[in-house]
Amino acid sequence: QVQLVESGGGLVQAGGSLRLSCAPSGITFNINTRGWYRQAPGKQRELVATTTSGGTTNYADSVKGRFTISRDNAKNTIYLQMNSLKPEDTAVYYCNYASKYRDYWGQGTQVTVSS
Repeated sequence: QVQLVESGGGLVQAGGSLRLSCAPSGITFNINTRGWYRQAPGKQRELVATTTSGGTTNYADSVKGRFTISRDNAKNTIYLQMNSLKPEDTAVYYCNYASKYRDYWGQGTQVTVSS
């Protein structure tokens, strides 16, 4: 069973930066979209950023200009560079790889931004 493994979360002060990484534990096939989602306590999981196999990126309005999603095709790994972090960015961040047939999810990594 292939799983996604996230890393890079932690505690940071407001205005700081973190870089998240996500890689699969095995081989994945026909992935169309890779992305990051987050879930804050008491809230629904929401999209943060995605990148397609064609290179199109999409960002939530709340992170535009501050977060950047990128990809290393050779390693089948995605990254999320998060700058100018705000307390409202505090959440568990999950990565997702989606094909026509299935979704892969990571276990989540906690990001906490202190004011």
